[in-house]
Amino acid sequence: MLSEGAVIGIAGAPVQVRNPEARGIETRQGPFKSSALPIAGFAIIEAADLAEAIKKVSHVPCAVAHGVVEVWPLHETT
Repeated sequence: MLSEGAVIGIAGAPVQVRNPEARGIETRQGPFKSSALPIAGFAIIEAADLAEAIKKVSHVPCAVAHGVVEVWPLHETT
């Protein structure tokens, strides 16, 4: 339950976000890589929509340092 700190939902289609050298946001549909194990962990962020989420993650060091951040929309279940 959200009130107890747990979030349960269904993940939507992923979007890859890059912003090399903070010179411009690039997006690509689909996952960057598939793995049975997490690559580097995850975080849940609040955003009004996918566009806002992309803008927020485009400034994290991984996206700026020629890496990639995947955004997976989470549709909460009740």
